[in-house]
Amino acid sequence: MSDFKHNPVLLRESIEALLIRNSCDGKQYLNSGIFVDGTYGRGGHSIELLNNLDERSKLFVFDKDPDAITAASLLSLRDPRVHVIHNSFVRMEEELLSRNINKVDGIMLDLGVSSPQLDDSARGFSFLHEGPLDMRMDTTKGVTVAKWLEKADIEEIRKVIFDYGDERFATKIAREIVSRRKIRPIRTTTELVKCVLSVVHKTETGKHPATRTFQALRIHINNELEELSLAFPSFIKLLKPYGRLVAISFHSLEDRIVKRMIRNFELPSDFYSKLPLTESELPKPILRSLGRIFPGDHEILENKRSRSAVLRIAERTAAPFSDFLKSYNPYS
Repeated sequence: MSDFKHNPVLLRESIEALLIRNSCDGKQYLNSGIFVDGTYGRGGHSIELLNNLDERSKLFVFDKDPDAITAASLLSLRDPRVHVIHNSFVRMEEELLSRNINKVDGIMLDLGVSSPQLDDSARGFSFLHEGPLDMRMDTTKGVTVAKWLEKADIEEIRKVIFDYGDERFATKIAREIVSRRKIRPIRTTTELVKCVLSVVHKTETGKHPATRTFQALRIHINNELEELSLAFPSFIKLLKPYGRLVAISFHSLEDRIVKRMIRNFELPSDFYSKLPLTESELPKPILRSLGRIFPGDHEILENKRSRSAVLRIAERTAAPFSDFLKSYNPYS
């Protein structure tokens, strides 16, 4: 693993959001329980959470990235409260059930690509570093971006870059990729950057022209948005009554999914209003939104990567996860 400096975003705010419980006596902090970090990364949030929990607590950490799992395994050797699972959070429910865990006190997610992944040129996530055009979160399986670009047609490439990158030059970029690969496959980050720069001459102030294309390809190759949508109902099922879900997003597509999911589980009557159901047949709210938090000016100054972050917090209600909700996914 490469050396790196990792600054967890919204650290204090996310840990407080997980542990604070409101009561008639005011705010109280949990100091014991079962928690899940669905995106371990290099453990900044996990380590701070452990610092606030007693020795009876358990923390299950998930990540697809083998380097992150190596880092988590080293932590687990020092701290027996940590249990490491090399898998996507989309498999969280089945992995926990296999370990006889069916309810947890809190789940935290730090979505998107991590600083170590961006800083490691061998991973191919960054347009600032020369490296192989990989971008897989889990380097043990799946297709690299380079391999996908060799086979995908113009329309597939255009759609990915437009849908996941909101790139207005998506058609031009897709055509240029296909044109260049006829001569030589695009296999490195630098080659892809040159390809984008050859057709994108104007972009937002302060943003590299290849930003949107790299983001879009990374999201696509890792099924990031699909996995988040699929996993969300299982998060809600796993949370105990008054358990907390804390999710940090770094771009609008992720945040939109989190926001929509929370709303659908908080206001199911809105989602099911067009179905022929009486009021008594409508499912009860099983989530309560506790708002969102943005980084302060000081954090943004110290860590520029935090500037696009948004933290959303939701609390599980005591209403059961009904058979009706199991049958009708609120995100469909």
